Amino acid sequence: MNTLSYKPCCAEVLQRLRCLYDRRGGDRIFATMTIPSPTLVEFRRQHPHTECDFPDPAERADFWDRLLSERTAVEDDSLPSAYLSEFDQGLYGGLLGGEVRCMVHPDIGWISSMVPPLLKDWPEFYRLHFDDSHPWWRRYRRQLDIFVERSRGKWGISHFILIDGLNFVFELLGATRTYLSVEECPENVRRAIDFAYDLNVKVQRLFFQVAPMLEGGTFSNFAQWIPGRIVSESLDPYHMTSVAYFERWGREPAERILATFDGGVIHIHGNGRHLLEAASTIRGLKAMLLLDDKGFPSTFDVLKELKARVGDLPLALLADYPKFLDRLRRHDLPGGVIYQVQNVPDVDAANRCMEQVRAYRA
Repeated sequence: MNTLSYKPCCAEVLQRLRCLYDRRGGDRIFATMTIPSPTLVEFRRQHPHTECDFPDPAERADFWDRLLSERTAVEDDSLPSAYLSEFDQGLYGGLLGGEVRCMVHPDIGWISSMVPPLLKDWPEFYRLHFDDSHPWWRRYRRQLDIFVERSRGKWGISHFILIDGLNFVFELLGATRTYLSVEECPENVRRAIDFAYDLNVKVQRLFFQVAPMLEGGTFSNFAQWIPGRIVSESLDPYHMTSVAYFERWGREPAERILATFDGGVIHIHGNGRHLLEAASTIRGLKAMLLLDDKGFPSTFDVLKELKARVGDLPLALLADYPKFLDRLRRHDLPGGVIYQVQNVPDVDAANRCMEQVRAYRA
């Protein structure tokens, strides 16, 4: 695949993104523009409740097609891709017999999944095994096939989150018992982390086997596109621990799976900012998404300080349109960043803003 009908300026965007992820874009800024969406308005109307059943994959593919088609005229640095939110957590536990529960996210149009803890105690862990005839594996493959057919030539399919390391042990035991197990039976935790690595590699290899790449790169829900087979790692369990704890339990699993592919991306929540220096040195890391959370300063407001802590690593973050436009005009935006600009009034406003973005030099 080398063109997308829902992104007429695809070639130009790819050129800019290559510059960013080759770390040649430190003096430039990049941006995606979020405009009002009739498709999201309709999604909210259709899903008034938080919990739901697992959706029809054909309906989800149609949803993404409508949503992404609305953005065809937006000349920003985004590349249109669908996110397989239905599998972003629950797939891993579901493949091992967990009870998968689905949740609606009306603000972004996702239907995500999770599982309650699978195990009552550690002895049950040794009965877990992967079976490629499992209904959840067939469901995963079927949805990939449907999305590939529906998206052909128009939009791509984004990588989705890994559930490895302590994230996987969370699925087995829950968070509290995971942290206790690290202290009381660390060898069990290490075996579970090894099991998680094998399971995640199977899931991701099927993704890369089936989902088309674009110009040899991976679609990404926040990084947009990065050269190579790029996975999306999560460090969430270490947000509530010390840097030393991350170094002991989090770095090796992350670096191992990133090395199995061509690298990866991570996200950091507000309560994980103490990990920035350590996380930014993960081998194979290509980009980092900085998220906002209650009780912490807005990433956009403290970006200069955060950017200084990660060096030339490309960053992504949310930015409100009025604030972004003000700092753009004042020439007060750090480079090497892809700004996800929210609440842009319309396509014309987005494209006018992007003219300034492309001309900007930090």
